[in-house]
Amino acid sequence: MIREYRTIEEVAGPLMLVKQVEGVKYDELGEIELPNGEVRRCRVLEVNGRNVLVQLFESAAGINLADSKVRFTGHGVELPVSQNMLGRVFNGMGEAIDGGARLIPEKTMDINGTPINPAARYYPSEFIQTGVSTIDGLNTLVRGQKLPIFSGSGLPHANLAAQIARQAKVRNKDDKFAVVFAAVGITFEEADFFISDFKRTGAIDRTVLFINLASDPAIERISTPRMALTAAEYLAFECDMHVLVIITDITNYAEALREVSAARKEVPGRRGYPGYLYTDLATMYERAGRKMGSEGSITMIPILTMPEDDKTHPIPDLTGYITEGQIILSREMYRKGYMPPVDVLPSLSRLKDKGIGEGKTREDHSATLNQLFAAYARGKEAKELMVVLGEAALSPIDRLYAQFADEFEARYINQGFDENRSIEETLDLGWELLSILPKSEMKRIKPEMIEKYWPKKA
Repeated sequence: MIREYRTIEEVAGPLMLVKQVEGVKYDELGEIELPNGEVRRCRVLEVNGRNVLVQLFESAAGINLADSKVRFTGHGVELPVSQNMLGRVFNGMGEAIDGGARLIPEKTMDINGTPINPAARYYPSEFIQTGVSTIDGLNTLVRGQKLPIFSGSGLPHANLAAQIARQAKVRNKDDKFAVVFAAVGITFEEADFFISDFKRTGAIDRTVLFINLASDPAIERISTPRMALTAAEYLAFECDMHVLVIITDITNYAEALREVSAARKEVPGRRGYPGYLYTDLATMYERAGRKMGSEGSITMIPILTMPEDDKTHPIPDLTGYITEGQIILSREMYRKGYMPPVDVLPSLSRLKDKGIGEGKTREDHSATLNQLFAAYARGKEAKELMVVLGEAALSPIDRLYAQFADEFEARYINQGFDENRSIEETLDLGWELLSILPKSEMKRIKPEMIEKYWPKKA
């Protein structure tokens, strides 16, 4: 039997103190019934003897301490799940907001799932094609990997996120593939962009969308990524699907965490974020991967905007420790009009070697990847020298490298947000660009590979 309490002591911002309660546990879900019958939800943040501190999901406005009732449900925040979630749009608390029929759940799952046990993990090894050359060709995404995108304020990370969600696929056509997309703390305009883009391209049919607006409460912002991961765990580990989870923007999530921490008067850590930010992010990121005994997998692309484009800011810094690489967006490329504006040289996928090569992409992938990186790095150096000393001071070979760098940016990096390139097209384009240089400069590719793939000039 659920007991009701009329012992609300005080309300301070998003927090509320309830006294003289029994048997209530940390993280339990509660409901506040106002005198007019309106019901608002809350979650237990702290238990001290018979007193509990709860956090409100909705606004505290209008709560009358004497006449409002509180009851606790006996369980944490849960998400009803079903395969029918695909093609639907939910808010940050898992309620459908697309006007469709009510979801009939196959089960309900606690959103605070546990990270995958390291001993039960398979090592990520299969290639996922995103259709974006700078990712597929140079910083390959592998099934079960966590590969964040580091962006800056005003850069088009939303367009890149939508492009990956539309185009991503596992190369084996028989495998079932789904996308779980969580938008955290975004504006109405951005929410409208994601929903209409997915509907326009038909990608909505294989996508579960969770939309949390900037105007929604901070506590909902903390729940949204966990809602998305819970949906992904159901689709991956119970329906044997390959699920790509895209979460944008992790920075908004961390800001909500800081807001809640400040309201609880916790001792702040770096830049005011709670000291447990690393642990909190890890409990989310480590839910991605591949499990023994399951055909499905969860691959994660968290997107975060770096405040002041600072890579040493706590959020990108801690994310870099937990994840396997990063894709960095560049303001310089954006100014040149190259889309998506990926900064190739500092970007990295630590698992790329595991997902490329014969039988996965193509036998020449690893060698051309290394050669393209080396040639582009040298081309950038040649261009910097050209700025200081003038073009006449460069050797003929350095001028070729500078030309290669310009062509590489204009054709390989720049592909727009609507072009979907197969891995073969990306590799062939790489060879075409390398042919700007003489064969004698191909020091990272075996002669037999050069013989087989070097473009035949007309």
